[in-house]
Amino acid sequence: MTTAQPQTLPSRQIQFLFTVALASLLILGSARIMLDNLKNNQNPFLRLLHLTKRDYKVVRLPVNVSDDEVIEDGCNVFEGKWVWDNVSFPVYGESCPYLVKQVTCRRNGRPDSFYQNWRWQPHACQLPRLNALKLLEVLRDKRLMFVGDSIQRGMFESMVCLVQSVIPEGKKSLQRIPPRKIFTAEDFNATIEYFWAPFIIESNSDNAINHTVRKRLVRLDSIAKHGKQWEGVDILVFESYIWWMYKPQINATFGSPYDVREYNVTTAYRLAMETWANWIETSIDPNTQKVYFMSMSPTHLWDWEWKPGSHDGNCFNETHPIQDPSYWGTGSNLHIMETVRDVLSQLQIDVTFLNVTQLSDYRKDGHTSVYGERRGKLLTKEQRLNPKTFADCIHWCLPGVPDTWNEILYAHILKDYRSKRNKLSPAPL
Repeated sequence: MTTAQPQTLPSRQIQFLFTVALASLLILGSARIMLDNLKNNQNPFLRLLHLTKRDYKVVRLPVNVSDDEVIEDGCNVFEGKWVWDNVSFPVYGESCPYLVKQVTCRRNGRPDSFYQNWRWQPHACQLPRLNALKLLEVLRDKRLMFVGDSIQRGMFESMVCLVQSVIPEGKKSLQRIPPRKIFTAEDFNATIEYFWAPFIIESNSDNAINHTVRKRLVRLDSIAKHGKQWEGVDILVFESYIWWMYKPQINATFGSPYDVREYNVTTAYRLAMETWANWIETSIDPNTQKVYFMSMSPTHLWDWEWKPGSHDGNCFNETHPIQDPSYWGTGSNLHIMETVRDVLSQLQIDVTFLNVTQLSDYRKDGHTSVYGERRGKLLTKEQRLNPKTFADCIHWCLPGVPDTWNEILYAHILKDYRSKRNKLSPAPL
């Protein structure tokens, strides 16, 4: 009987097993070191993952702007008519969270909503529809600021409502830092802002909250304080009219802050515009900034202007635009319009004049009337029964007329963007 002898492993197998065991220990050790470093955030790969927006720059392709998205050369978008459109308009509703009570007419009791469904149609071309995402891309890393009075604030709120619906919740915000309001689109690093300056130049009505004063006083040669907050803004949109129209004369200083005199309003307005123009020429870089000036927003205080035979009515209870293409109401001052044109024509820096006055003059139906606020409070039932005294035929309901102003502004912004991009692009070989 033979006994089985134990078998011994060849030396090569022993060497192989030893190598595997050593490699396993090295792998386990390296893994342990890596885990420890991960906990301490010292691993280079982890640091790469934790880079912030400031640590890298994303290369983005230019925004494509097609021919049908800009105003055609030679086409006057300010000449046209209002057409009924209850399919495309309104673009947004009163549920937009950034509207103030002053402009939410339906919510405040207005029985009709017709004023929301009129679309401006130029005679010779099409007005491009506002594309919110495209506008935000053009505004990426930029500031758009509206400067002026409460009419301009309405335009600001209109613009915010036109774009805010495409921005996810948590990625948009509105800050109130008087005299500014700042809407931020976080993912685009863009802001749409409003700056309270009812006369553009400095005045005793510059407090954005408490600006009701018994005697208005403007400083016709003072703008530096305001200008500091406009410096570096990429797109500036100015407007100033209705606050000048309170009385035929206005108290003002020019030269000495202590020499208060009574000026004719049209004279004072020209001096103020010249002060503004000087700031534009000394403070704006036309290579990086763009300036627009809105023409005056008309009023509809007397309905005998469009309704022959009437004596004491106004914009109250109006539901349709004026159809007479030659209509020009007394609420639009031609001397002020001429002053603006004269000053802009002498500027060495290009400022685009957005002449929205006549197209808005047709819209006697678009005002807040008795469905707005007076001194921060909604009108009472008793006040609404007295539209002759309490109807507001100056401010506009939203959605409404200011949305069209923004569509025109949008078309110009796209046109300016494409023009600048074409200048920067190398010519084809």
